[in-house]
Amino acid sequence: MSLLNTPVAKTNEVFETVRAISRETPLLTSAALDDLAGLKLFVKAESLQHTGSFKLRGAFYRLKNLAPAERRNGVVAYSSGNFAQGLARAGKILGVPVTIVMPHDVPLTKVAGTRQYGAQVVFTKPDGRPREVVAAETAANLAESGQLALLHPFDDEDLVLGHSSLGTEILQQLKTFEDARPLDTLLVPAGGGGLAAGIAVALRAHGSTTRLIAVEPVGYDDLARSLAAGERQRNANASSTLCDGLQAVSPGAVPFSVLQQSLSGAIHVSDQEVTFAMRAAVEHIKLVLEPSGASALAAALAAKTRGLELGKRVGVVCSGGNISADYFAKLVAEAPRH
Repeated sequence: MSLLNTPVAKTNEVFETVRAISRETPLLTSAALDDLAGLKLFVKAESLQHTGSFKLRGAFYRLKNLAPAERRNGVVAYSSGNFAQGLARAGKILGVPVTIVMPHDVPLTKVAGTRQYGAQVVFTKPDGRPREVVAAETAANLAESGQLALLHPFDDEDLVLGHSSLGTEILQQLKTFEDARPLDTLLVPAGGGGLAAGIAVALRAHGSTTRLIAVEPVGYDDLARSLAAGERQRNANASSTLCDGLQAVSPGAVPFSVLQQSLSGAIHVSDQEVTFAMRAAVEHIKLVLEPSGASALAAALAAKTRGLELGKRVGVVCSGGNISADYFAKLVAEAPRH
């Protein structure tokens, strides 16, 4: 059965499983942000989730479905930080040993958070290849030598299902507003596509009419190109971007099989648009976002000047807030002003 045909009973079951260990993050509105965007915005503050990002959802659901032997031996995965922390916390909850392979240049706050939850961290060294490729190869070698279950940070059916809990939560929260009409569009950050695919599964299962649009950093438009080509495309050369959590080489096969049938499009945002969104979020809704986590809000705030047709009621998933105070202050200080 295709993930996109997941019945509503299953998405509700996943939601209840994940809700037991996650935080219901708020769906925020702000007249000031609405004025900036020229839209009615609904901001899903998933940066306030345990471990500072949505990744806990899929990580927990994936570990919950490990075979008994895999639970005993433990798991290994590669991550630039947010999946690392989500998996580490999930492992601590379930008693599963976790090893994380990280690129050498990940933010130190993400390393500290991963270790705080009890995971072992192994760093890779740059060798001229994309950092995701190096980290994935290292993780595979560790899995083989240590008899560990190798987990992918986004290309996995259980991970995608776990992330569907975020989509279900948004739909439930919308019902509590005085004007409970559906969103016209929901903007979601996309690296490997796991979060967007999970939300797509929830929207389809619940019969939602909301359009789903992915947001990628400039230079990492592999999902947009994949949709246009009808097959997965790769980013040939590593480009500079502040959105370190969205630097996937290519969309995952599992997420792409969902998104190819459900995504209404993919748009890109620049570093300047991202830092503008970071400033706007902290000034108007007191929300601290990392660059990757601010990308969808950046797209919403840029829609008016770029002529993007999003409708009037637009949801924005702010997916993460794992950033040091000093680096956040630097980026916000350098950001364009309203």
